[in-house]
Amino acid sequence: MSASPVARHPRIAELALALGAFAIGTTEFVIMGLMPNIAADFNVSSQQVGYAISAYAMGVVVGAPLISALGARLPRRGLLIGLMLLFAVSNVASLLAPSLTSFAALRFIAGLPHGVYLGVAALVAADAAPAGERGRAVGRVMMGLTVAILIGAPAATWFGSLFGWHSAFLVVGLLALATAVLVRGFVPYQAGNQDATPLTELAALIKPRVLYTLGIACIGFGGMFSVYSYAVETLNAQAGLSQNLVPMVLAVFGVGTIIGNLIGSRAADIDLMRTIPAVLIWSALVQGGFYFAADGVWSGILFVGLVGTGIGLAPALQMRLMDVAEDAQTMAATLNHAAFNIANALGAWCGGMAFAYGPSHSSIGLVGVAMAIAGLIVFLLGQRHERRELQTASA
Repeated sequence: MSASPVARHPRIAELALALGAFAIGTTEFVIMGLMPNIAADFNVSSQQVGYAISAYAMGVVVGAPLISALGARLPRRGLLIGLMLLFAVSNVASLLAPSLTSFAALRFIAGLPHGVYLGVAALVAADAAPAGERGRAVGRVMMGLTVAILIGAPAATWFGSLFGWHSAFLVVGLLALATAVLVRGFVPYQAGNQDATPLTELAALIKPRVLYTLGIACIGFGGMFSVYSYAVETLNAQAGLSQNLVPMVLAVFGVGTIIGNLIGSRAADIDLMRTIPAVLIWSALVQGGFYFAADGVWSGILFVGLVGTGIGLAPALQMRLMDVAEDAQTMAATLNHAAFNIANALGAWCGGMAFAYGPSHSSIGLVGVAMAIAGLIVFLLGQRHERRELQTASA
C-alpha cells in the first residue's frame, strides 16, 4: 500500500468505506422492524424498546464531537478500523444483553462511532478521489446508507424474524469486521492532522460558516424525517393503504434516497452553492405535494419516493463542511451526521404533533415544507454573513 492519499483502486476503496456505511445504516433502522421481537424477549412494551433507539441516537450525538476531538491526530485509516471494531464488538455484544437496560447501554456504545466513521470516511473518499470527483466519491460512500434503507434493514429484519432478533445484530457485527479488513487492504494511508488538539477541533463549533451549515442540516433535513416517520400511518388512515403494500412504501422511499444521493452528489461537483438551495426548494415542493397526494394510495406512494430524494442534500452539506472547516476537518465532517440525527429527532417530533393535532394526518407534509424553507432561510443568512465578512476583510 502506497503512502499516497490517492487510492490505487479508488472504486474498491469506496466500496470498502460504503460497506461500513451499509452496516451502520442497517443497525440504525433494523431495530424498528424487530421491536415486537425484542419487546417479547425482554418482557417489555414496544414503547420501552424505543428507549434503545433513543440511546443509539444519543450515542451518535455524544460520539461525534468527543471522538473527533480526541482522534483527529490519528491516521485516518487506523481510526476507521478502530471505529469499525468498536462498532462490531458492541453489536455482537448485544446478543448477550440480559436486560433491556444493558441492551440500551450497548446501543449507546454502538452509536458512538456512527458519525465519526461516516465523517472520516467522507474525508478519506474525497481526498482519495481523482480531481473533480469529490462530491461523487462522497456520494458513493454515503450510498451505503441509502442501500441499507432499501435492502439492508428489511433483509436484516426478515433474517431476525426467522432466526431470532439476535441474529440481525450478529450479521451487522460481521459486516463491520469485514469492513475493517477491507479498509486495511484497500484504503490508502492518510496521516492525521498532527497540529490538531481537542481545543482546535472543538473550535469548529464556533466557526460561523460551520454553524450555518450544521443549522441547515438540523432544520432543513428534518422535513424528510417528518414525512418518512408517519408516511405509512398517514396513507393507511387517509387512503386505506393495505398492509400488504407497506413494504412497497418503504422500498419506494429507499429508491428515492438512492436517486437523490446520485443526483445530489453529481450536482454538488458541478455547483455546490447552488445545489444546497435547489435541493431545499425541491424538498419543500415534494413534501408539500405529499399533503395533497396522501388521499390516494398510488399518488401517496409516489410522493413518498420523491420525498426520499431529499437525501441529495447530504453529500452537498458534507462537501460544504469540508470546505469551511479549515483546520478542524474531522470535527466538522462528523458533526454533519450528528446534525442529521438531530434532524431525525426534530422532524419526527414535529411530524408527530402534526399527525396527531393537524387538520389532517398528511399535515406532516406541511411540517416538511416549513422545515425546508427554514433551512433555506438559514442558508441565505449564512451567505449574507459570509458576504459581510468578505466586505470587512477587503475594507
